[in-house]
Amino acid sequence: MPKNCFRHFLYLSIKINFEKNTYFYKKLIFMLIIGIAGGTGSGKTTVVNQIVKEFNNDDVGIISQDSYYKDNGHLSLEERTKINFDHPRAIDFDLLYKHLTDLKKGKTIEQPVYSFVQHTRTGDTILTHPRKVMIVEGILIFNDKRLRDLFDVKIYVHADSDERLIRRVRRDITERGRTVDEVLNRYQTTLKPMHEQFIEPTKAYADLIIPNDRRNKVAIDVIISLIKNNV
Repeated sequence: MPKNCFRHFLYLSIKINFEKNTYFYKKLIFMLIIGIAGGTGSGKTTVVNQIVKEFNNDDVGIISQDSYYKDNGHLSLEERTKINFDHPRAIDFDLLYKHLTDLKKGKTIEQPVYSFVQHTRTGDTILTHPRKVMIVEGILIFNDKRLRDLFDVKIYVHADSDERLIRRVRRDITERGRTVDEVLNRYQTTLKPMHEQFIEPTKAYADLIIPNDRRNKVAIDVIISLIKNNV
């Protein structure tokens, strides 16, 4: 199938899926919400950045699931290091859902700031204003039905497990002060089983699954076109 035809086919497929939602046009009056999920190290942030760079900052905003880990300040540092951060119970879905619904109502929110070194919230917040389009990204965002119902578009970014591990090792060492042994041990005991149990199955909820490699350009172009038609 020629590339232009394939792009058009993808666009129409997603558009038709939108129109099945009887609340879609009503919701668009306030905000288009796009959920982008995928395993750790799958390249979600890269995909988000590719999309956002095409738009004015006043039109598109980003909310990261990483900001919504539960506040564990009441625990000791040793206790916090033992938390399974790849399990849905580690996420404050109630607050994330409330913030998204507040944004849809035109309200400004204060996103929490989370420290991956101390494993708890810092106490600081980021003032976030409503946008025409809000992108929500995170490994577990499709696990909460309330969030899935809020997302007008659900995208899953796929990457091979070995590629995801390599990216995770690099990120945790350079950005979060972990050692190689710490990252590999956590991958074997937590990340891999949690991915298989809670993340990979949510691919079934996605409207669009895109590979995180050179072939994802067509899919990203489709997403950008859809956003441009609704901002």
